[in-house]
Amino acid sequence: MLTAKEVIAYMESLLNDSQRQILMRFFKTGPGEYGEGDEFLGLKVPQTREVVKVTWQDFPLNEVPKLLLCRWHEVRLCGLLILVAKFERLASKRLEEDCSAICGRDEILRMYLRYAEQANNWDLVDLSVHKILGHWLLLPTSLGDRDYKIKVLDELAQSPCLWKQRMSIVCSWKTSQMGDPSWCLRYAEIHLHHPHDLMHKAVGWMLREMGKRVSTDLLRDFLHQHAHEMPRTMLRYAIEKLPEQERTYWMNIKKR
Repeated sequence: MLTAKEVIAYMESLLNDSQRQILMRFFKTGPGEYGEGDEFLGLKVPQTREVVKVTWQDFPLNEVPKLLLCRWHEVRLCGLLILVAKFERLASKRLEEDCSAICGRDEILRMYLRYAEQANNWDLVDLSVHKILGHWLLLPTSLGDRDYKIKVLDELAQSPCLWKQRMSIVCSWKTSQMGDPSWCLRYAEIHLHHPHDLMHKAVGWMLREMGKRVSTDLLRDFLHQHAHEMPRTMLRYAIEKLPEQERTYWMNIKKR
């Protein structure tokens, strides 16, 4: 059974300085950029996933926060993916209604939310939130009813933290995959006038996924209501899979 200290030491031994420099530029870690100050080892995602693959089953849940609080981006990703793996094991069809599994999922969800600000770049959010928070929204929980779940997402959406705000919409990737468009539509509307380009991309992406997974007509209904006020990037992402002629129509909608 590995400890967090041993996992961190192993991942540090894989440091790749040339790849590190590439990642620091790609994830905008310079002064004033959205990832300012983030530090990388230079590992590629498959390398991190390989560490997760050989550690997650026996890795103690109470050791995960040590990974999430680590300075290294890839180590934090490792911690998040360990939570994903543990959650998914407890979310199988066979265990959906199992009391012990419900308690286990809720414990993982609470840990994920407690350390949400450690998922402090878009990839850390996008690789984890739909598989934990998004799936939890559609599963039995001992924490509360649908109103409680809305409260959890509303708190994320209203947070001053960009990454928590992104969580509140990207979690709907999973709910749309499972046929429930309500979460996407609610938080797309809430974030409609968000000032940050990263949120414009996230909202448009989730609307596109909702249209693809649930109903193109629901996407069109949303566009009929809001296309005139959507940021251009958000609108472009949302209509990406529609026919070319229809994309042209939506992009030419005049602001009221």
